[in-house]
Amino acid sequence: MSRSRPARTAARLGVVLMSYGSPTGPADMPRYLAAVRGGRPAPPEVVSEFVRRYERIGGSPLIPITRAQAAALERRLRDDGMDASAAVGMRFSEPTIGQALEELAGLDCNEVVGIVMSPQHSELLMRGYREALLAAGFDPARVRVAPAWYRLPAFVDAVAERIRSGFEDLPGDLRDRAPVLLTAHSLPRSVAEREPGYVDQLRETAELVAGAAGLEDGRWRFCWQSAGHEPGAWMTPDFKDLMPELHRAGHRAVLVAPIQFLADHLEVLYDIDIGAREQAEAAGMAFARIESLNVMPGFIAALAEVVALSLPTTRSPRSTTPAGGRDGHPLPAARHRP
Repeated sequence: MSRSRPARTAARLGVVLMSYGSPTGPADMPRYLAAVRGGRPAPPEVVSEFVRRYERIGGSPLIPITRAQAAALERRLRDDGMDASAAVGMRFSEPTIGQALEELAGLDCNEVVGIVMSPQHSELLMRGYREALLAAGFDPARVRVAPAWYRLPAFVDAVAERIRSGFEDLPGDLRDRAPVLLTAHSLPRSVAEREPGYVDQLRETAELVAGAAGLEDGRWRFCWQSAGHEPGAWMTPDFKDLMPELHRAGHRAVLVAPIQFLADHLEVLYDIDIGAREQAEAAGMAFARIESLNVMPGFIAALAEVVALSLPTTRSPRSTTPAGGRDGHPLPAARHRP
């Protein structure tokens, strides 16, 4: 059965949700890690450790969840009156970004917006995605990469809503004082020094989310997680190292809130749900992690707004704000909150 499509009134829009990807299984782990490492094979002990973690969580659901996000976004855009289709493209696994663009071309899409599934953008991160998009043969003038959206009110509010509901997973007598750890994927210090603006984006996201969730100063902390196996110093503090410190300060519960990860995958299901939980419980603390955004309606609405704000205002039926700048300039800031 052929796929029904809305009547075309202008250039048909394709949206690509882009992420790193995931290995297809344990046997694919060496290839995947080498791809992420720029073609350098990972040491056998690193491969073994990642295989152990993936098997512990039963495999990563990242790609199925991203497909579900794309399907939900497509429905939302069409409900908003946009003639659009959405596809999934991964940098280091299938479906690749090139395959996503082929899929959209087959649906007669001749204008593309690529959304990196990380609200904060570094130049190192963006370069690879831009190159992958432009290598697919589309007219460069018809391909846009959505700018950073870490301060977009709808995204900030979605994470804040998850934090408010996340407290319900802690014992009732501990909720009112439980601190919140707002985490981002750790970076080598050398990378952070080269791209201080990226670190600033992460910290600003934490501040905006804490404000939207009503967390007073002193109750939340921005920290890092999932440091890699590359040599050299990584950014600190690591969230697991904070557990004993929080316990010594008298806290008996903690809530962890990733502000960079938008779907369940290894860094959530293993690094937080297993590694951090074990660290907290060893310190004598109750532990909870906010539910990932996944296909949360408020988050899908935020993605739709990212699309609209990435296009000229004539293509954005719900937006009265001009499109944000390209190549990393952020979309509009979250509204002021008292």
